[in-house]
Formats: sequence, C-alpha cells, structure tokens
Amino acid sequence: MTPEELEAARDRLVPDVVTDGLRVLFCGINPGLMSAATGHHFARPGNRFWPALHASGFTPRQLRPAEQRELLSYGLGITNVVARASARADELSDVEYREGGRVLVEKVKLLEPRWLAVVGVTAYRVAFGERHAQIGPQERTIGGTRIWVLPNPSGLNAHWPLPRMAEEFGRLRAAADEG
Repeated sequence: MTPEELEAARDRLVPDVVTDGLRVLFCGINPGLMSAATGHHFARPGNRFWPALHASGFTPRQLRPAEQRELLSYGLGITNVVARASARADELSDVEYREGGRVLVEKVKLLEPRWLAVVGVTAYRVAFGERHAQIGPQERTIGGTRIWVLPNPSGLNAHWPLPRMAEEFGRLRAAADEG
C-alpha cells in the first residue's frame, strides 16, 4: 500500500469479528492504518498476533488477516478498545480509551464471551482505570466474563519476543479450555 492509501484509511472503522458465546474475545487497542485499509484486524506484516495465536495452540495453522472470520469456528473473535484507526496508539486520548472501555463493557455484556483478552496492558489500564494491572488474568469480571491482559503483539513491542508472547497466549488458551 502507498503512504497515501494508508493515510486515507485514518479514522476508518474495522468491523468486529464476533458472535455470542465465544470462548475468547480478543480486544486490540485500535486498528492500525493497514488494518483499516484492508478491513482486517492485525494486518500489518510485523504484527505478531496471528503467529502468537497459532503458536499458542488457539488455531491449528497460522491464519492470515484476510481469514479472520475463520476465528469464529474456533470460538474466537476480535474487537478493539477504540474503534477508529490511527497510525499509532499514542494518537489516542485517555478520553477515547475510557469511552472505548465503557462501550467494550456493554459489548461484552451482550455477547457474553467466557474470556475477554485485551492485547495491550496500557490500553487496559487506561480504559478500565486499573493503573496497576499486569499481564495475565485479572480480578475484574464483566458479568460472567473473565478478563486476561495479553502483551501488545505490535512488532514495536520489543519487550515481548514471539516465543514469550506465545507462551502467555498459551496460558490463556489453557484457561479457556478448562471452561
């Protein structure tokens, strides 16, 4: 994609991949410009969401972003804390995160997934007012939905190499498989 095509995708929305009763609803921070331009979540080539999902055992093979609807057959879905696309998450305001958290709570109450997996601890902290939250399962629930915070799969998140990220995704998968 050209820089102009990517810039034209700014502020676009990427439709959720959801249905009710999911095992895990993954929640990104917000769509990047590549995701907005293609209409597929986690579409930037350096993003490690799809490799981590497969390496952790959630999917039998590594899906491509264009195959995102196949997630539903595994009881998985995708949404975002903030719906509008931006080049970087630091372009979002705390107000947008908090409003996104409010909307996400309503979405989770409606869809009733077993787990909500927020990929990005900073986004979770701001959206839910949990300043000291860490990666892993959270005490907070939304109705009967438990919450797990995962590392941000962006290629810019150097603190979490893919094997370590896949291990954390795998911890969630094991918990989701328990019921």
